Amino acid sequence: MCNPTNKRSSGAVKRHQLAKEDMWIEDLNLDGFGAEMKALGEKLQKQQGKEDAVHLRKIVNWSRAFTVLGLLTMWMYPNPFTVLMISLGYFTRWTMIAHHTCHGGYENVDTTNVGGPTVYKRFKFAWGSLYRRCVDWMDWMQPEAWDMEHNRTHHYKLGEDEDPDLVERNLENLRSSSAPVWLKYMMVAFFMATWKWFYYAPNTYKQLKYAELRRDGKLTAKIKSQKDIILTFKSLFIGDIDWISPTEFLLRIAGPMIAYNFIIIPLPVYFLLGYRCYCYALINLVLADIVTNIHGFIAIVTNHAGDDLYRFETDCRANTPTFFLRAVISSANFSCGTDFVDLWHGWLNYQIEHHAWPHLSMRSYQKAQPLCQAICKKYGVPYVKENVIWRLKKTVDIMIGASKMRRWPEGVVDESRFRTHS
Repeated sequence: MCNPTNKRSSGAVKRHQLAKEDMWIEDLNLDGFGAEMKALGEKLQKQQGKEDAVHLRKIVNWSRAFTVLGLLTMWMYPNPFTVLMISLGYFTRWTMIAHHTCHGGYENVDTTNVGGPTVYKRFKFAWGSLYRRCVDWMDWMQPEAWDMEHNRTHHYKLGEDEDPDLVERNLENLRSSSAPVWLKYMMVAFFMATWKWFYYAPNTYKQLKYAELRRDGKLTAKIKSQKDIILTFKSLFIGDIDWISPTEFLLRIAGPMIAYNFIIIPLPVYFLLGYRCYCYALINLVLADIVTNIHGFIAIVTNHAGDDLYRFETDCRANTPTFFLRAVISSANFSCGTDFVDLWHGWLNYQIEHHAWPHLSMRSYQKAQPLCQAICKKYGVPYVKENVIWRLKKTVDIMIGASKMRRWPEGVVDESRFRTHS
């Protein structure tokens, strides 16, 4: 383990005051760790090129194949094959293609042979119009809203109270509820099957709407006080946040997805094969939406929840040693290493590397994982990599209040240089 080079801040936590699981912090060489992580990210980005474009084309073809197989069989009596194919089509289009494209993972890669020179570029893919949303990536979330919530906020507020995806804080009402455990599990099951439209779509739109009001100079004291309130489909219609109307949400966010997925897509079946097959198609689409919600929950929500991951009371600047450290100790990886394994995880099994370097391609994360893990081992930084089902169990424990996340002990190492607000 490396010797520390960071001076402690005033009011530092003493070694004997640290919990056993936090003792590694005392010997952390934060500057050395940060320097190696930054250098690795820069090296990986420079290495991106033709092979990343070829890999992207492969993944795009897989995703399209899932969708085509699902749509060609959706007229059949509801069946697992059709449901799985449609679900995988949506899952891979979001978590693998849209996710990495909208982060800028292919900005320095020539994607002409994939779909055109500008299609898989940030602020181009699915952006700017309903047409591009339909052609590139139609989902419950508006791409611009998801970018504001995920790319610009979650990634740079990871594990902080301002992180919109902090499970422990978002589920505080359930955690502290006196409801019986079985009922809490039932509520988690409902959330798993509906979270994209029930929670993620309205809450991402709230983030975008707030940014638009700030840009236009229309923020009021009331709006500012409601900035961190979680907006769900239920609270939207109750009126908890009156500066976002249900009509506005339906027309701009959820309406296009409902029309596209549940009206336009199955409509040809009605005209070609009749009403019964149309009903079959509609049922298959609804079931696929439930399955892709569950699949997405298992692969996504579990990334940053567990009793072995950290929360933080302070902020930090991007690309600083503290930023890289938080990417590691507030994230969990899953089984990984091959395209087949990574596909089923939506490439979210490289969450540590993704949070350290959000702007890399899918292929780069495969290359980065063993190198990043080696750096963490060298500096004694905990690197969590477990089976996704075990991470699901840890996440559910957080949600129902059976466990809690670790709190980062401030003052063991001096991080004041890396904070946004001193």
